[in-house]
Amino acid sequence: MVVISTAIALLVLRNERVSKLFHEHIADRPKRRLFLAAIGFFVNFAIARSLAYVNFHKIGPFHDIYIHGRHIHHLVWGILILLAVGFGWLVELGTGAEKSSIIASRLMSFLYGAGAALTLDEFALWLNLEDVYWARQGRASIDAVILFGALLLICQWGGQFFQALLREFVSEPKSQVQ
Repeated sequence: MVVISTAIALLVLRNERVSKLFHEHIADRPKRRLFLAAIGFFVNFAIARSLAYVNFHKIGPFHDIYIHGRHIHHLVWGILILLAVGFGWLVELGTGAEKSSIIASRLMSFLYGAGAALTLDEFALWLNLEDVYWARQGRASIDAVILFGALLLICQWGGQFFQALLREFVSEPKSQVQ
């Protein structure tokens, strides 16, 4: 799930028109990184929550992941992603330093948001030390997601970029003057 959403986000940003709008409307690199982290966070939270719902209600082919008989919660994958991103930033992979790749920067930012989403979606599990995902206490996870998501959005508001993107793709393609 994270691999697919990350690949899609990076491919969309490789589009010349999207990339141009992205840089025009989110001018500095720290804000672009925050914006990508927010996109990674909200997209992967929605996917994780949706998959957990269909799994819980036994809709489709979805099921829990077990390794040697132990249920592996998506919190584990989130922690592993956050550890990988943290290590990547320690060795200055995608940090925005002079020698840093723009693709690595985008990848690390998006993955940070994805890892945070998977981890915070099961915040109630860490708080209660038991699986309360669909119980009343599971509401703590939603609260944690709302608070962290709000923090990301407060730090970076990408509204101007989305408006420009909509204008760019809804309007008629620009004719080439020959």
